[in-house]
This record gives sequence, C-alpha cells and structure tokens, in this order.
Amino acid sequence: MSSDDLGGVSEAGGSGKGRRARALQIAAAALTAVVIAAGAFVVGQSTASEEASSVTTAPGEFDFSVLNDIRDILGKDYVKLDNLDDQTLYEGAIQGLLNILNDSGTFYIDRTSYELDTTLTGSYEGIGANIALQNNETVIVAPIKDTPADRAGLVSGDVIVAVEGELTKGWALERVTLRVRGPRGSEVTISIRHVDDTIEDYTLTRARVQTESVTIIPPGGTLRDASGADVTGLGYVYIRSFTPDTAAELEAALREVIAAGAKGLILDVRGNPGGSLNATVSSIDLFLDDGTMLIQRDASGRETNYVARAGQVAADLPVVILQDRFSASASEVLAAALQENGRATVVGETSFGKGTVNSPRQLRDGGALFVTIAQWLTPSGTLIDKVGVRPDVEVLLTDEDIDLRRDAQLHRAIDILQGQLRAP
Repeated sequence: MSSDDLGGVSEAGGSGKGRRARALQIAAAALTAVVIAAGAFVVGQSTASEEASSVTTAPGEFDFSVLNDIRDILGKDYVKLDNLDDQTLYEGAIQGLLNILNDSGTFYIDRTSYELDTTLTGSYEGIGANIALQNNETVIVAPIKDTPADRAGLVSGDVIVAVEGELTKGWALERVTLRVRGPRGSEVTISIRHVDDTIEDYTLTRARVQTESVTIIPPGGTLRDASGADVTGLGYVYIRSFTPDTAAELEAALREVIAAGAKGLILDVRGNPGGSLNATVSSIDLFLDDGTMLIQRDASGRETNYVARAGQVAADLPVVILQDRFSASASEVLAAALQENGRATVVGETSFGKGTVNSPRQLRDGGALFVTIAQWLTPSGTLIDKVGVRPDVEVLLTDEDIDLRRDAQLHRAIDILQGQLRAP
C-alpha cells in the first residue's frame, strides 16, 4: 500500500511525537528493569556499573545497541541455546516495541510478506477469502468462489485463530493477509474456529486469485423483494474493495444499469474492507458535482479537504447504500460522503470504524513498518475511527434471517427506493 491508501479493516490508536517518545521511554525502562533484575543473579561476571560506564547517552535518549549486547550474552551463557532462534528474537524485539503503541495499524512486516503485498492490484496468490476484524479476531466474511478457501468448505463467520501455528488474536488485518498469502502452489496451514466453537486445521494450496472489485449481480443472481417477486426499475452494484480499477469499473457498472432502465440504485459495500484512497475519491465523485467528500487530519492537526468536481455519472439517481459491521475504511468514507451530502440513504448496521491511513516505510532488512499517519473525518468533521458510520435506517439480521438466507437489509433498501420513486 502507498501513503494515499485507506487500509483494510483494523483498529487504530493515537499517534504523535509525544506518544512515540513516551512509548520509547516505557520500552527502555522495561528493558532496564530486566537487565537490573538479571544482574542480581549473575555469578562471577563484571558488575552492571562497570559495563554501563562505557555507554553514554544524552538525557531522554537510549542506546538500542543494548539489545545486541543481550543477544551476545544469551548466546554465550543461556542454558537453553536451542531456544535462541535469531529471526524469532529479532521479530519479537520489534513486536515488543510496537505493542506498547497499542495501535494495530502500526506493525512490522517481514521481507517475504512485504514482497507478497498485492492488496491493491486486484489479483493475488493466496487462499481466496475476504476477511475482516471483529473483537480482535480475524473473521472470514466470505470465501471467493472457486478458490482454495471455497473448495475447502470455509464459510462466512469462520474465524482464523492461527496461521502456521501462530495465534492471530490481536493481529492487524494486513498482517493476517500477508501471512496467509504466498507463492502459487505453496501450502499454508490455518486453524479455523467454526460457529459451533470447534477448531479444525486446514492445509491449503495457494493459487492465483483474480477478483473484480465491482459486480452488478445481486445476491442469488436476481434482484427480488421480500415476497420473492422480481424487482424491475432498480439497479444493483456491489463494491468488494477499492482497487486502482474500482472507479473505472464502477463507472462502467453505473452506465450499464442506467442504460438498462434503472431509476434507483442499491450500492452495496457490505464486507468491503477498504483500499485505495484515490479509487475511493474518484468513486465518490461519480455521484457528486460539488461539496466536500472527506477530510484528512495528520499528526500535527493539519486538515486537507477533498472536494468533488463537476461531472457526475449517476445524475440525480436515488441511491441507497447497504453497509454492515464489516464495512470499513474506504467503504465508510464513501458511505459518509454520500450520506452527508444528501446523495444517499444508508441502510444496515453501524460500520466497523476504521478511519486511519496506514503507510508502509521500507526498512533496511527488506521488510516494512506500516505506520498510522493520518485520520479520516466525514464531510461534517466527524471522526470515523472507532466510531463508524451510523445508518439512516438500521436493519440487523436476525438468526432467522440468517438461517433462511433472507436478506432483510436488501429488502429494506428495495422498499425505500420504491417508496421514493412513487413519491410525487
């Protein structure tokens, strides 16, 4: 992802120089405490004061070479040498530092995983499952048809509790995604907790997964109301995620449904985890001729407004947006922009609440540090992060709806649009 990306679903915490400095102070203090405690049990070695006398740092600065000193001591004296895996120790030290930030949107990715990051290309090599975070767990929103995940029988609601034996609870979505992905033909083992709380391991062979980000095919293949009758005069467009091609695909889809006679539009972003900012802005612009689309606020508090330009494609077509608790990031930006500019009615659930920009910074080891660099606000100046976008009409799916595969949210959207079209 680039610096103009609205990342996938993840939680985000505060940022800023003060907090980062405080985090480093806490980390250093914890490290110092460990060293002092260990010194109490050293026999026949030089004292801590003798070793420290060779290290001088300015007030408020810390010598991170101490980590290398610790590794050297462990390599010489630690009783369980088999436990000293350098790569694991290296990544553990990094994770220990980043965990203090309490921001799962800021995380480290190793070289191999970073090279496999194709989140925004529209195709990738992996198992083929759309995922989202819920209660710090990775939930499968839906497997993509005819992919390894689909063929293995994974279903919506399954939870990925581990990848290659490593527990995923608390991981950022991007970290899970990049660990699951890998070269076509290679294998990955994931542990799945099903809705009945049973846990099962799956070893899947990765494959090339090609996905279009936009489709006009509604659930079940045909747009039907609550009675089961076919619906005419309404268009349906589903946006899976925001890739570099999304705006062009969306424009083509809009022109197609309008040419087919649509007088109203259902825009479905349920389960959409986010994606490219540029694609999101261009997509919003298809519905607006003017007005603020979103606001970006950086660590210094400076704000940048994104304003729509004349030339919308959807004209005055009434729009209902469908969202759920898995709709995040870029999809939340789109929903809020059209909602607050009076261009759409939002139906469904309060969205996930992921309103941050995550930018990768490549590191000398070939990996990358993904850093939360900014927050997104709605046109009215409301923070999205950890709040979400509230629907105008709340529709929560019941257990009965799920058991009967009844899409009450879609049915409500149809009713609202048909009512708007009947109104004088």
